[in-house]
Amino acid sequence: MSTETPIRYQQLGDLTASQIEAIRAIPSHDEAACEAIRATRPVAMFLDDDVFQREQSQVFRRLPVAITPSAMVPDTGSLLPHDAYGVPLIVSRDQHGKVHVFINACMHKGSTLVTGCEAQKGARITCPYHAWSWRLDGSLAGVARGETFDCLDKQKRNLVELPSKEAGGIVWAILDRDAEADFSLIDDAIVADLDALQLGQQHLYGHKQFDLDSNWKQVIEPFLEGYHVQRLHANSVGPLFADVPTVVTRIGDHIRQVSGKVEFAPGGLENEKNIHKTITHAYLLFPNTVIITSPYYMSVMIVVPVAAGKTRVMYHMLTLNKPDNPKSEALYKTSYETVLGVFGNEDFVAAEYCYKGLRTGALDEIDVVYSGLEHCILMQYETLEKHMN
Repeated sequence: MSTETPIRYQQLGDLTASQIEAIRAIPSHDEAACEAIRATRPVAMFLDDDVFQREQSQVFRRLPVAITPSAMVPDTGSLLPHDAYGVPLIVSRDQHGKVHVFINACMHKGSTLVTGCEAQKGARITCPYHAWSWRLDGSLAGVARGETFDCLDKQKRNLVELPSKEAGGIVWAILDRDAEADFSLIDDAIVADLDALQLGQQHLYGHKQFDLDSNWKQVIEPFLEGYHVQRLHANSVGPLFADVPTVVTRIGDHIRQVSGKVEFAPGGLENEKNIHKTITHAYLLFPNTVIITSPYYMSVMIVVPVAAGKTRVMYHMLTLNKPDNPKSEALYKTSYETVLGVFGNEDFVAAEYCYKGLRTGALDEIDVVYSGLEHCILMQYETLEKHMN
């Protein structure tokens, strides 16, 4: 007999003191005010190949980047091939539960070891070419016809491992094998927030890859402002949200936005059975990962620059509860279809339209301009420029 997972919700008291303080700071909608700002950014930051290359060398190849949610490799023996950043990788969880990130290359002749893009299970990583095999901690386990090699130093044939860390329900890595394992970017404060949201305990409901004709920064912009919500999403989720500023907190190089939905009222939050019905958290984990809470699921998007005008988005929908009964399966199925439609057909399309428009040169002389409802975008760009300079 199957046992249904008890439905779990998060309440105000489950959150960190910092998260609760931010929620308490949300004004009632009729008291919310937004200041005008004077801010522009040059078109070149979205179009120029030189800018893209500097971002790659100074940020994406030097700092920790999110590879995948932990939910993609939930069990010992999990293997995930991953090449979104242009570096073929394997994410594994060994028999002790530790996560590793390896270069996806056989140490015999360089063949790809794990193919495809879906998570797999296995006790060994075995090359399909000559059947060399490795344990999930990267150590060489076996060489077919090993007696025929006269100069094989097995100690030098372990898989190449990148510096990595699992924290806050995310697997992070530095895409330089020789880099110092400096993960200070992922400090205790941001991990505490993610742990309070139980990101590391959630289940993967579904995931989808989007390949977009847009600069990666344009893809992230709508998730750093509420200005577009009642306009771009007027016929979808727009009516659920108020047209007011969010409460913004900078946590190291990361950004947290907290906002009250249209029915939000400051009083009585302690009695809310599900705090995410009233409050939305939106995080930008520097440099390129977006996390958004919803009443029954969380969205994790890793936005990967491929070229100045090419971006790959890896979207994941995570749930606190397993879809182990018809009611929850129907709820999650509808939620998944809705969120893919909103992001895929609205936010991502808008980013592509913006990139297409900037390429015409129409804004070359006047730059891109930002409003007071978009000031979080400028916070992200200040951090990006800090690391690039």
